[in-house]
Amino acid sequence: MAWIDIITPDKATGLLKSLYDAAVNRAGHVAHVVRLMSINPPVMRSSMALYIDIMHKPSALSRAQREMIATVVSRANDCFY
Repeated sequence: MAWIDIITPDKATGLLKSLYDAAVNRAGHVAHVVRLMSINPPVMRSSMALYIDIMHKPSALSRAQREMIATVVSRANDCFY
């Protein structure tokens, strides 16, 4: 099993703290997948911007459909969603 160093929300500063705060505002917590990117906040910022564009911006798919696709793919990958 791989172990990845992360910066926990209570130790975050600067850009990372603002990204964690945004995650809490958006979802009520900082998801594990977000914490995995904590050692490189600029990459986290880009990744979260892509996620927001995919899940929240106008699309031919409804938000519910997009969430269902994400859930099914996570289950198929045996990944906690």
